[in-house]
Amino acid sequence: MCNPGYKIVSEAALFRNESKNKCQELLVLLLLTLGSEDQRTRAISFPTWMAPLGIKSKTLSSFFNRVKVLSENFKSSSVQNTIQDLIQEVDDMLETPGDLRTLPRSEQHFVASNLLFGLEDVLRGLSKALHNGSLNFSSSSGTELSLEVLEEGNRNITLIQNQIKMMLTWDTVHESNDSGPVVVGLVSTPGMGKLLEEVPLALDETHKGLLQELPSILLSDVISAFISNNNTQNLSSPVTFVFQHSVIPGPRQEVFCASWEHGQNGNGHWATKGCRTVGTRDNSTTCQCTHLSTFAVLMAHYEVQEEDPALAVITYVGLGLSLLCLLLVALTFLLCKAIQNTSTSLHLQLSICLFLAHLLFLTAIDRTQIKVLCAIVAGALHYLYLAAFTWMLLEGLHLFLTARNLTVVNYSSVNRFMKWLMFPVGYGVPAVIVAISAASRPNLYGTPTRCWLQTDKGFIWSFLGPVCTIFSINLAIFLVTFWIVKNKLSSLNSDVSTLQNTRMLTFKATAQLFILGCTWCLGILQVGPAAHVMAYLFTILNSLQGVSIFLVYCLLSQQVREQYRKLFKGIKKTKDESEVYTLSSKTMSDPSKHSVGATALTQCGGYDAVGGDGTIR
Repeated sequence: MCNPGYKIVSEAALFRNESKNKCQELLVLLLLTLGSEDQRTRAISFPTWMAPLGIKSKTLSSFFNRVKVLSENFKSSSVQNTIQDLIQEVDDMLETPGDLRTLPRSEQHFVASNLLFGLEDVLRGLSKALHNGSLNFSSSSGTELSLEVLEEGNRNITLIQNQIKMMLTWDTVHESNDSGPVVVGLVSTPGMGKLLEEVPLALDETHKGLLQELPSILLSDVISAFISNNNTQNLSSPVTFVFQHSVIPGPRQEVFCASWEHGQNGNGHWATKGCRTVGTRDNSTTCQCTHLSTFAVLMAHYEVQEEDPALAVITYVGLGLSLLCLLLVALTFLLCKAIQNTSTSLHLQLSICLFLAHLLFLTAIDRTQIKVLCAIVAGALHYLYLAAFTWMLLEGLHLFLTARNLTVVNYSSVNRFMKWLMFPVGYGVPAVIVAISAASRPNLYGTPTRCWLQTDKGFIWSFLGPVCTIFSINLAIFLVTFWIVKNKLSSLNSDVSTLQNTRMLTFKATAQLFILGCTWCLGILQVGPAAHVMAYLFTILNSLQGVSIFLVYCLLSQQVREQYRKLFKGIKKTKDESEVYTLSSKTMSDPSKHSVGATALTQCGGYDAVGGDGTIR
C-alpha cells in the first residue's frame, strides 16, 4: 500500500505487485488534475452562433449580443451556469418576441429555424464539458432542459419533462469509436410556437393519398433532441417520444408526428419523413423516429383536400340504383325456380356480395370516429369486394367450361364440377386472404378519412394484388372462350337455338369482363393529367355495376323475361279476379242476379261453388 502522503492513481487502496506500484504524491496528482482541467477548458469552447442574415430585428440583435457575452465569459468550470443562462435568454426572447412578430411569415420561419438548429448545436458543444450526472433546468416561462451524462453500461435511457418523455437505448446513441461518456439532451421550447404559425406540413409517400402539403396546427411543445455525436440521421433503432397536449383531436382531424427540416434557403418546414405515429389517446401521442432533430405533434384537418361534389352525387345516386337492381337480381334468381341452375347460382352469389358491399359502403365508409368499428367496416368491405371478384372468376371459369362443353353429353359434368367447387372457393379464398392480412397488420385497417385499407407499407396490395390476379386470369379465360365460341359459330349452320345460345354466351363473357373487370382498372389509372377524367369514369361505371348486371342477366335473358311475363300475367289475373269477386259480392245481395254471380265466379276459377243461401264455399 502507499505511504502516507501518497496515493495510487487508479484510486485503489492496495497493489499486489511491486511492478504495479503507481503511488504518487498527492500534490502531483492535484497538478495533473488541474492540468487535465486546463486541457478540457482549452478543448471545449463556446460554439459559434451567428444571427440569420437579412433579418432586421432589434429583439434578435439584442439576443445575439447577450449570447456573445456568454461566449466571451465561458469557462468549462461553470458550464452548467452558462447553459442555464443560455436557456433563460432564449426563453426571455420567446416570451417577449417584440418586433419578431411583425416580420413576414417567411422571415419568422427563417428566424425559428436558426434558433432551433443554433440552440441544438450550442447545447451539444457545451454538454461535452459536463463531468457526470445529470442537469435539469426549467425557466420561468416554461422552457425545459434535461441533460444526462452516460457511462458505458447504461442500456435504457429515459429523459422526462413536464410534457415530454424520450426513451432510447445505449446502442442507439453510442459510437464504437467513442470511448468517452455520451451526453443525451432534450430541450422543449413552448414559446417557439409563436414563430411557427402557418408552417406547411410535408407528408411522405404513405400519407399523400390522403392529403397534400397543408398548413398545420401545433398540438405539443416544440422539442429538440440531441446527443454528443452530431451524426444522428440514421439511427440503428428508433427513438420513442411521448407528447402530452391539451387539445383533443376531433373526428375530422388527424394527428401527425413530424420533425423540422432545414431548407436550403435557410427556411424550414415540418415533415413526417422518418417519424411515425404509434398511437394517440385523447391528450397524448406516441411517436417513433429514426433520427434526432426538432420534433412536434401537429394536427391537420383532412377536409382541406375537398372532394368533388359532383363525384359524391354520382356515387350516391349510382349506388342507390345499383342496390335496387341488385336486389331485383337476387330476388329473381332466388324465387324463380324454373330458371335455377349453376349459372344463376353464380349470378345470385355475385349479386349478394356486391349488394352487401355497396350497402356497407354507403352507410359506413366514413364512420371513422370509433377506430375499432372503422377497422371492422374496412375488413368487411375488404372481404365482400374480394368475394365479388372471386365469384367473377368463377363466372368466367363456368363460361369457359360451358363453351368448351357445348354438346349435351358433357354439360352435366360441368354442373357437378361447379357445384362442388364454387362455394368453398367463392367464400373461402377471400376469407383466407383477409384473415392473413388482419393477422399480420391489423392496425392498417381504417384510414383517417375512410374505413378502408391504408397504403402504408404496401398494405393496399392485399386487395389490389388478388384483384389484378383475378382480372388477369379472367382475361386469359375470356380470350380462350372467344376463340372456342368463334370456332363453334363457324361450324353452325341450321341449328338456330344453339346459335342464339352461343351468341348470348359471347355477349355475357364480354359484358362480364367489362362490368366487373375493366371498370376497376380505371381506379389504378387515376394518375397524371388524366386523373380527373379517370376518376369520373371510375365513379360512374363502378357505381352502376348493379344496373349493368340487372340489364345483362335479367332484361337481356330470354328465360328471365319469360318468367317476368308470367309474373305480370299472374298479377294481372289476380287483380282481375279481385275485381270480379267484388262485383259478384255485390250481386249476391240481389236474388234475381244470383245465377249470374255464380256463373262468373265459376268461370274465374277462384271458388268451387256458390250455395243457395249466398255463401261461398
